[in-house]
Amino acid sequence: MEKYKDLWKWMIIPMVIMQLGIFRDYWGDFSENAWSVHIHYWTGTVWYLFLIIQPYFVTNGQIERHRTNGIIGMFLAGAVCVTAFSMMHRDIANAEASLANPERFGPFEPWFFYGVATVEIVMISAFGFAVIKSILHRHEVDNHAWWLISTVFIIMMPALGRGVQFVVIVLQAQQIPNVEIMSPLYITVAIIIAMLLLGAWKFQTLRHPATYLAVAVNLFNLLLEPLGRSETVQMFLKAAIRG
Repeated sequence: MEKYKDLWKWMIIPMVIMQLGIFRDYWGDFSENAWSVHIHYWTGTVWYLFLIIQPYFVTNGQIERHRTNGIIGMFLAGAVCVTAFSMMHRDIANAEASLANPERFGPFEPWFFYGVATVEIVMISAFGFAVIKSILHRHEVDNHAWWLISTVFIIMMPALGRGVQFVVIVLQAQQIPNVEIMSPLYITVAIIIAMLLLGAWKFQTLRHPATYLAVAVNLFNLLLEPLGRSETVQMFLKAAIRG
């Protein structure tokens, strides 16, 4: 338990990085965001806060509070999954809108939104799996803790990716719409994996299954473009995700 004494402080770092990444995308057009976007943003934010306060409670003698919050946290984790899935029709709608009105979307073509929807399915599923594993291993401190910590890195890409993508697009503003939109996501994946491996090294979990899962999910995100361009994938998404 002693090695997790400062874990809550370390968990502030991904929280801040996530918020910086999503800041402009969420707060920049706050009043225009759909209800599902607001709910998902806040459930995700509270989940990150949850992963800060839980290790603080358990390492500062507040075991009962930790356990009670843990029960609430499982409800919260379910909300993160459900709200993420509920937003996926927005990806399909954006894909169709970008096809009908390409000038409005600039460098973002339909394949990008189909690719986003595809990798989000994997991210959300992996997030849910990691949470379930943390429940099953709740009596094993190392396993329980690291399965939960891994969820931060499993679902970070959409938020951080938006921020990095915004910066890159601003730097290439004069070339719009001929802007490279995938390189920011490759940079994002590299940043996330670096943070994950640094954390795994610090807490001696480099060979933990949760570390492998988080790395695998982020490497899968690199396939966003080929998956998004696949007609088979597009047909499946349009058939499965309806408004």
